Amino acid sequence: MTTSTVSTPVDRRYDFILLFDVVNGNPNGDPDAGNSPRVDPETGCGLVSDVCLKRKIRNFISLVKMSANNEPELGYDIYVKERGILNQQHERAYKALGLDPEAKPKKGESPDLAARDWMCQTFFDIRMFGAVMTTKVNAGQVRGPVQLTFARSMDPVASLEQSITRMAVTTEKEAENQDYGNRTMGRKQLIPYGLYRVHGFVSPHLAAQTGFSADDLELLWQALERMFEFDRSAARGEMTSRRLVVFEHASALGNASAHRLFERLRVTRRDDTRPPRNYDAYDVSLDEKDLPPGITIHDRI
Repeated sequence: MTTSTVSTPVDRRYDFILLFDVVNGNPNGDPDAGNSPRVDPETGCGLVSDVCLKRKIRNFISLVKMSANNEPELGYDIYVKERGILNQQHERAYKALGLDPEAKPKKGESPDLAARDWMCQTFFDIRMFGAVMTTKVNAGQVRGPVQLTFARSMDPVASLEQSITRMAVTTEKEAENQDYGNRTMGRKQLIPYGLYRVHGFVSPHLAAQTGFSADDLELLWQALERMFEFDRSAARGEMTSRRLVVFEHASALGNASAHRLFERLRVTRRDDTRPPRNYDAYDVSLDEKDLPPGITIHDRI
């Protein structure tokens, strides 16, 4: 598949670990629980969904790959964006290829496959994460080479609910009912501190299908390193990427089991008698001795 990127598709396997933390914020609220921080009810550990992290990666890419005329650079448009209409994105593929989405395919033709290839070339997040594009305007589906797990905090987190006030009301009627001025009450939920760990995987076999290249991979590493710097809000507090460890394999099939490689990064509490409130509360060590043949470690952060 020909893509707009310069380098060829990724030809070897990668596994990676990202450690990130949050201070006095809500890293990923659950809309079914009043937007409270996601927590494993059995262990009390905090959770951050893969979808949440993918959103931050997409937002970073859309910033760094924006051209001077405020349009995305060729090959780096974003498919899943705020208020985006997916069918319209699919129609772009049919229009660019000179195809009619309403026409019945002729024998031997696969317009949805041609549209799928065009979508992979045009949209970075499809090339990376894949997408199901079998809507009314069918652009096929593709499985992405980059997959993320849910992030889990290293220790149980304390989910706190704080009362806040607003020194204004929305309507005149509300103002008439306020006996103590124009203050209205609200709630804000946060955790004082949490260090989270997420695992990720890059498949060269799927990269060959979508055209995910070495240049794209480098852009992914940069996003994981810096994405929180461009995602500030009062609700999320202070979020920071603390450690990014990449295990590069010498082959497409891989040279060691991912779980064995992940075990080489150990995170331990320095003082179990006090709740962790910053990154210095942990010791983070990476075992680089006696690596399996064909494994190279890149300690990016």
